[in-house]
Amino acid sequence: MRFGRLFWKFFFAFWLALLLAGVGVGSAVWWHQQKERERIEAERDPLLNGGPRVTLALSAAASVLAHGGLPALRDLVAEWRGERMPRMFVVDEAGREVFGREVGTDLVADARAKATSDDPRRPARLATTPDGQRLLLFVPQVPGERFEPRHDLPPGVGPRPGEPPRGGRPPFDRRGPLPPDPWVPITTGLIASVVFSALLAWYLARPIRNLRWAFGAVASGQLETRVGPLMGARRDEIADLGGDFDRMAQQIQNLIGAQRRLLHDVSHELRSPLARLQAAIGLARQDPAKLEATLDRIEREAVRLDELVGQLLTIARLDAGTRDSRSEPVELFDLAAAIADDARFEAHARGRELTFTGEGEAEGEMRVELVQRAFENVIRNAVKYTAEGTVMDVRASAADGRFVLTVADRGPGVPEADLTAIFEPFYRSPAGQSAGGFGLGLAIARRAVEAHGGRIAASNRPDGGLVMEIVLPFGPAAAAQKMP
Repeated sequence: MRFGRLFWKFFFAFWLALLLAGVGVGSAVWWHQQKERERIEAERDPLLNGGPRVTLALSAAASVLAHGGLPALRDLVAEWRGERMPRMFVVDEAGREVFGREVGTDLVADARAKATSDDPRRPARLATTPDGQRLLLFVPQVPGERFEPRHDLPPGVGPRPGEPPRGGRPPFDRRGPLPPDPWVPITTGLIASVVFSALLAWYLARPIRNLRWAFGAVASGQLETRVGPLMGARRDEIADLGGDFDRMAQQIQNLIGAQRRLLHDVSHELRSPLARLQAAIGLARQDPAKLEATLDRIEREAVRLDELVGQLLTIARLDAGTRDSRSEPVELFDLAAAIADDARFEAHARGRELTFTGEGEAEGEMRVELVQRAFENVIRNAVKYTAEGTVMDVRASAADGRFVLTVADRGPGVPEADLTAIFEPFYRSPAGQSAGGFGLGLAIARRAVEAHGGRIAASNRPDGGLVMEIVLPFGPAAAAQKMP
């Protein structure tokens, strides 16, 4: 199965929509997690530890310090060794830790701010010794733990570094992270799908609307309508459909134009013999003595009208593809030689010569009447237009299943711009207006040749004259090229 360009556009657009939806859902979840992390960080004290055990320890230390001073507090801390108690810092008003441990200025500043709070569970306290010295008591926060193990205890006392406190549970926050809202990915995916669907609908509906408008315009008679400029830079099956529509509209316009020209030309060609018939009838009524000559004139005009109508019917049947005769075996070399022999007598009567060269075999199933008419029209047309006292050449050859008939005259030729127009009905070269005829012979020849899958072309000879070339497939090569 062959995938078109429209398939790949849909494929990439589908995966782009999935990618955008995934990015949107991921961004929404990340944003939710960031907000949740900020909430948790806002609820926990980033510097100081808290909780019931810390509050109890700070209250006990403040009471002991107020009654017994620093020696009593030192004894209390010594008694707490080995117990699961928080590590407490004691800082004087100068910012020095009274037990000689290092402490950061930010931590001390934050502890002083918390110590002045009215919250009874505040993680820092201000205590006064019996001699009036004010000291700051606080327990620092260790990230990820509610209580930090005592790393400064003597060896063998308390938990080892890296171990959780004995007898306790793993640390945890007071409130765990909230689960993501299920509507976040659903809403994000819905928005992405709606946007993708809207873009896809617009991408497909716009050219279809243009095509619908173009069909309506052509149906109303505006045959010059084209949708190619409206397609822009599209390169897919819809753009190809627009190109097919433009070619169809152009062909319809050409056919209707040709039909109108044919109708005009037919009416013009019929008017002349009918006018001569009326004139002859009028003369017969005025002078009965000339009745015999008048009847001869009427007979000639009737024959002329019959010939014109017959040629018009032939063109009409060929254009419609009607088979008015059956295919029969024919030898093309023999047919061309016979027609050339008949035309040679006519050429001699006009003071011209005709030579025929060509030998071989080219037999095929064809509609003999049409092929004969095509050959005869081309050869007799050359006899009509070639100059008096000259020789016209007719050559026949066959190769690769194709029969080629070439007819070269010594006439005035045809302007280069009109080499294709001479095959249109009622066309007559400006140099051959006096030769007579209806201008239908070459039009019939072209349609007859094309009906058998062949072609006909004209070109000017370098030394003067016109060359007509007919190419017809024969034998097995003609089977696939014949018009049904």
